[in-house]
Amino acid sequence: MLDPYIRPLVDPSLNYIGKRLASRGISANVITILGFIVGLIAILMIIIHQYIAAAICICLNRLLDGIDGAVARHGHPSDFGGFLDIVCDFIIYSGVVFAFGVTNPDNLLSAAFLIFSFIGPISSFLAYAAIASKRQLNCTRRGKKSFFHMGGICEGTETATLLILLCVFPNYFNPIAVTYGILCWMTTFGRIQTAWTDFGE
Repeated sequence: MLDPYIRPLVDPSLNYIGKRLASRGISANVITILGFIVGLIAILMIIIHQYIAAAICICLNRLLDGIDGAVARHGHPSDFGGFLDIVCDFIIYSGVVFAFGVTNPDNLLSAAFLIFSFIGPISSFLAYAAIASKRQLNCTRRGKKSFFHMGGICEGTETATLLILLCVFPNYFNPIAVTYGILCWMTTFGRIQTAWTDFGE
């Protein structure tokens, strides 16, 4: 929902950094893997109750996620790079929520609900992108991407904000997780309606 408004604000800085790194021969995939490792550290920090350290790692993970795309645009973009980027993102998203379930048994039900709820936006996002590619559709409002990025209530900006809020307010994990889970379902149903409008016969 917020991505189209955030991208114009952050893209100039990201593109500057990406251009500098690409000119030095740094691969976008290296940045993606580095961001993934930082995301894994965030998960570990949550498990050992170091929530502020986890929040910092998540912020760095999201920054690197933005930089890798910028490096690809100024270097050598590849389909594998787009694939790797999205896989790493979704693993970290669910891994952070999983960590909160591990660290506190009282969080287990809400964590399970949120991970279950993630499936709708993820599957609708990827399914729509596959059909959009088949029909040669494109979307530039969210920046130049490897494949079509469908909009909705819960996108990258909202999910990053969720993960940071969970770390800053760990005692409120359950209400935050349930609320975002509901928003995920709203996103899913909205995307189904959009897909029916665009692809239905």
